[in-house]
Amino acid sequence: MAEHRKMAMDPTRPRASAGRAIGACALALMMSVGSGCAWFRDSKAESSGAVKPDRAQAEAQTGAETQQAVEGQPQSDPMADLDPTSGAVVESETPSRPTETAAAPSQPDPNRPMRPNERVAEAEKLRSEGRVEDAIKQLELAIRDNPKLTTAYISLAEIHRQQGNLAAAEKAAREAVALDSGSFEARYNYALTLQMMGRLTDSVREYLRALAIRPNDREANLNLATAYLQLNEPAQALPYAQKAVKLDADHGPSRVNLGAVLGAMDRHQEAVTEYEAAAELMELSPQLLLNWADSLSKIQRYQEAVNTLDRLLQIEPSGPNAVIAYERLGSSYFRLRQYEKALDSFRRSVELDPGHYPGLNGVGVCLLNRYLTTEPRDKVSLDEALRALRRSLQINDRQPRIVELLSRYG
Repeated sequence: MAEHRKMAMDPTRPRASAGRAIGACALALMMSVGSGCAWFRDSKAESSGAVKPDRAQAEAQTGAETQQAVEGQPQSDPMADLDPTSGAVVESETPSRPTETAAAPSQPDPNRPMRPNERVAEAEKLRSEGRVEDAIKQLELAIRDNPKLTTAYISLAEIHRQQGNLAAAEKAAREAVALDSGSFEARYNYALTLQMMGRLTDSVREYLRALAIRPNDREANLNLATAYLQLNEPAQALPYAQKAVKLDADHGPSRVNLGAVLGAMDRHQEAVTEYEAAAELMELSPQLLLNWADSLSKIQRYQEAVNTLDRLLQIEPSGPNAVIAYERLGSSYFRLRQYEKALDSFRRSVELDPGHYPGLNGVGVCLLNRYLTTEPRDKVSLDEALRALRRSLQINDRQPRIVELLSRYG
């Protein structure tokens, strides 16, 4: 909000007294009768010479009437204002009234300690400037001065959470809820912190309490749906994911989240629709492309899945998402019966992460397929396939289908 400013009078500048102003007005009026012009001088005035005393007395009555129109003003002698030798106006000394000055605007006292609320505001400013440690100090001082200041605890929890200090964030967020259990911000902040700590059941409880206060908050609905999905309860997540989209149909992340929930419920055609909408609303992210490709594969649109995964690998050619992308790319190629491309993709996945057992399974299955479809049988491929499957089983021994393959061919 723009600051509303008042113009203050300069107290060092003298102000003319009322008596002097009225005297000058009367004199001007007297001079106007003789010269024919009240305030301006021309060539006639230059040659008219000095004002004669007898004419000045004749015109004094007019000036007196003007002076009487102002109540309480002192009367001045017109002749006293004239130089007897030249007839020029002479400034007369009149008592001046005390000068009135406007009160100067109040300035904050730099020596006054900051109030707790001011410290919270200062912390937000410091935080926006990247001075996080200084922001934390201001919030701690605000809490020291006012231990019941909820906003200070909420801000402190947010900073600790962003720094990855989840234990400190949880403590501050819990204090905020204890101080104001009816605050949506306190509840939401606590729920988000618990979710990031992996305490999903507690997080769901807090999100539900937050939504009881503010049911139409998009982020709370979105995050609650995500927490239910993390708990492998997509049916519970669905109404909240749908509401987040209903509240803001143009919010890409909400569309992605709803697609993930629908995909987890094997409603992949609907999931693809949500992913397509999300792609129009937001920048393509690896998670969006991974989920999108997965649902395309589930409805046997394998070539579209390949194209989607290729786009992901252009964005992120290495890293955890690339590991999964290469493995799923191998699966799509395998179903398209492009077995050598499938094998290359699975091997690339394992090169990026030797512990990614789905990639090892893909390598093993592709090599077993080569062994079974070539004449004469390729024993080298069989041996390599068995090694890959055994490594996979060492990483995750709960794979009955891999156990079956090893039993049959090993």
